[in-house]
Amino acid sequence: MQIAWGKAANSNQPNRVAITGLGIIACCGIGSEDFWNGLLAKPPQGIRVVPNFDPLLWFNPKEARRVDRFSQFNVAAAQMAIEDSGGTDSLNSDPTKVGVIMGAGVGGLDTLEKQIIQMYEGGDRKVSPFLVPMMMANAGCANISMRFGFHGPSESIVTACASGTHAIGNAARLIASGRCDVVIAGASEAPMTQVGKAAFANMTALSTIGISRPFDKDRDGFMLGEGAGVLILEEMNRAQERGASIYAEVLGAASTADAYHITAPAPDGHGAANCMELALADAQLKPQEIAHINAHGTSTPLNDKAEADAINKVFGTPGPPVTSIKGITGHSAGSAGAIEAVAAVLTIRKKLIPPTAGLESQDPEIHIDVVKAAPRAWEPGPILSNSFGFGGHNGCIIIAPPK
Repeated sequence: MQIAWGKAANSNQPNRVAITGLGIIACCGIGSEDFWNGLLAKPPQGIRVVPNFDPLLWFNPKEARRVDRFSQFNVAAAQMAIEDSGGTDSLNSDPTKVGVIMGAGVGGLDTLEKQIIQMYEGGDRKVSPFLVPMMMANAGCANISMRFGFHGPSESIVTACASGTHAIGNAARLIASGRCDVVIAGASEAPMTQVGKAAFANMTALSTIGISRPFDKDRDGFMLGEGAGVLILEEMNRAQERGASIYAEVLGAASTADAYHITAPAPDGHGAANCMELALADAQLKPQEIAHINAHGTSTPLNDKAEADAINKVFGTPGPPVTSIKGITGHSAGSAGAIEAVAAVLTIRKKLIPPTAGLESQDPEIHIDVVKAAPRAWEPGPILSNSFGFGGHNGCIIIAPPK
């Protein structure tokens, strides 16, 4: 990874960025193994709600009442990732060099909606004094830094559906530049409120028949999802010296804007293509060195075609094998890229590319190699993970097996 600002301490070369821990909460599973098994199973029915999530496993009852669902996901996934990486003591040798970078597209929508109803039913005095700290998008990173005593940068990225990918990319640069030794990075989202579901439905973003079908000729929108994904990013030498399990390495990241439309992607995919090219340059890789693409693949007519065209522009036709996990997970907005980053790491570990669930008949105007029907065995190599958000925000990260 190149350095966007500064340089690595005492070196002209950027620090390498290891991934040493994973935390995941998704509709298809809580924890890495259940999540992975869910990616290989049949899609859930209906909207993609996380089932059986019990906040009391991570909060006492009083705390749980004062933390919105999206932030509960954040803290729970972060704790999983921290424990997976060896625990707080292993990471927190210098708390001023441990950061928390979290993404969210909407934030505490559930709390906001409930408190508006409270106000209209009971008057201003019924509005909770905890409304603002519960709904603010930075509540996720704030709660993590306070709970675990991390004193480094604690920041929230809000770039719609690109938030999680941007959070991981920005976090990796904090490691590469030497500012941080460790960063807890990822994103969370819980938009499953009455207003949230109605808003996405009324803008015709959701599937009318309740099936997410990325790259299919009959795709008609996504299924709304929720959840959180968290990675522990750590300076490689530090991780090796403490004997951490190194799952993968972040090689590069990029961010661009379409500057085209508030919801629709640029029709020719030029912003997405530019973002992929910049990520490759950041990782110092050639297109032919990318072994797999975890696509944004939302199952909307415009997005899937624009992304496929962008892939062809950068990688040729058909390019590397492509999958979209949104046929299983649905589209969880700001947390999608973080959930997909966890999936990318597991794709490396398991030496299998999960299939694109819901895809039955590939759109003849989409000329990419989509993995479908069954998982595909592969020899792990660099993975490009794409996220493209409302507002024209594009984010790409490259995750590779550790050397």
